Amino acid sequence: MEISVNHGDAMVVKINGRIDTVTSAQMDARLKEEVVTESKVIMDFADVEYISSAGLRLLLALKNYYAEKNKEFEIHNINAVVREVFSVTGFKNMLTIK
Repeated sequence: MEISVNHGDAMVVKINGRIDTVTSAQMDARLKEEVVTESKVIMDFADVEYISSAGLRLLLALKNYYAEKNKEFEIHNINAVVREVFSVTGFKNMLTIK
């Protein structure tokens, strides 16, 4: 998994690869070391090919982490496979997906 972060009107986090048990810990550490001055955090999932239950738990944890800092948290550009996982697990109702 590769992570790139761009700052601007929003902090945009671009993920490339799989979000699973191993990579979710790396992603968590990487994002929590990032200084967020913007009011919104956007996770760009255009290149996410798979997400496991560990990845789903991380997304909820990140949503709460950023909410405590008064930051909006959105997920953009999910593919059909990830959309299906969000739908089956009910996460589509817990996260802001655009």
